[in-house]
Amino acid sequence: MSRTATPDGTTTFRRILVNTLLASVTSTYLSFALTFWVYLETRSILAASLMSGISMLVGALSGTFFGAFVDAHRKMTSMLVSTVVTLVAFAGAAVVFLTVPTHEIADWTGVWFWAFAGLVLVGAVVGQLRSIALSTTVTLLIPEDQRDRANGMVGTVTGLAHMITSVFSGLSVGILGMGGTVVVAVVLTGFALGHLVLIRIDEPPVQRSADDSGSGFSPRTAWLTLRSVPGLLPLVFFTTFNNLVMGVYMTLMDPYGLTLFSVEAWGVVLGAVSVGFIAGGALVARFGLGRSPVRTLLLANVLIALVGMGSAFRDSQALLVAGMFGFMLVIPIAEAAEQTVLQRLVPFEKQGRVFGFAHSVESASTPVAAFVVGPLAQFLLVPFMATEQGRSTFGWLLGGGDARGIALTFVAASSVMLAVVLLAFSSKAYRRLGRSYDSASPAVAPAAVQLQPV
Repeated sequence: MSRTATPDGTTTFRRILVNTLLASVTSTYLSFALTFWVYLETRSILAASLMSGISMLVGALSGTFFGAFVDAHRKMTSMLVSTVVTLVAFAGAAVVFLTVPTHEIADWTGVWFWAFAGLVLVGAVVGQLRSIALSTTVTLLIPEDQRDRANGMVGTVTGLAHMITSVFSGLSVGILGMGGTVVVAVVLTGFALGHLVLIRIDEPPVQRSADDSGSGFSPRTAWLTLRSVPGLLPLVFFTTFNNLVMGVYMTLMDPYGLTLFSVEAWGVVLGAVSVGFIAGGALVARFGLGRSPVRTLLLANVLIALVGMGSAFRDSQALLVAGMFGFMLVIPIAEAAEQTVLQRLVPFEKQGRVFGFAHSVESASTPVAAFVVGPLAQFLLVPFMATEQGRSTFGWLLGGGDARGIALTFVAASSVMLAVVLLAFSSKAYRRLGRSYDSASPAVAPAAVQLQPV
């Protein structure tokens, strides 16, 4: 039976969401600004893709560790640790940028570039610890029949943070420069930390299940938990493959957009299309995910593939903006569906490790796309589409323009994704997972939880 909701639980969850918005604005603001600044300083797709790939690789490797940390500590402790590490890393990046000559930091083959970028990326990546803790907090504070809507609220907050930071990152780099941007990020992170310490959750002592053994940081428990539920492990592998395709967009979208817009305008565009992310999360928060979140997940991925193809058919600002809005609208629905399935099927005391392990496995494919697709676009596809042979071969499909090589990559990746999702609908794993979800008793948090309002 689901735990009964309390007014204090709902209030506390909303306060955590407000703080998550503050923290997400800060980390995303600086990481976006870094991406813009690197490409504008170097004009190298390779440099941008390597930096993106390293960030995603570190994120993939750290997911299991973060998940184990969440299960071994109280959720508020995890959020505080995440925020403190981000503050220290961003402060270190500010010191580097303000003391080292800018031309040395802008040399992406030099040690100061990677020292500065590394500190920014560490501060941003450790935000995943907070994200995993937030997913388990939904189970802790929200009754089972409302968790899909709570996950939609999380998506809305993510979209709002994306909108705010997208606009201000581009404007900040264009107006304040990278130095001023780093200082702003440090101040905002300090403010988020100050707000977080005012929130109180009286959690019960951390509980470990009887079958937990070995190191708390081993992925073994997560792996066994995923295997124990029919169809759950294939769900993770399916999302892993989709992330491989999505990595193509993550790697090349900024270079693609910056060929069509100035950095200030591109920031505004990213902010504007983030309204789609807010709308998608709001739709889930209002209407839920229907009777079968598993089916909703696959349908969302069909739409993502179709939008990915359609947005690249012409070198058009309007088409790109429409396509990105479609992406943003559907992605929170897919993410909420996966989160809701895991929150129902995974015992609460193991959710941190399962969420972290799933994140590591699913994200591991994304750096592959970054490291492979970046050089492929830089040295093969972009030059090929600039030749007469490339234009005659694919011009009927992609039209003309400066970024048709990147567009060709988008169309190919989306076509592969669409084929795989359609095959998944007819798979045994899809049917088994649907039956598991329908027949499962919902995971519940310990009944001893008592909440105190701030």
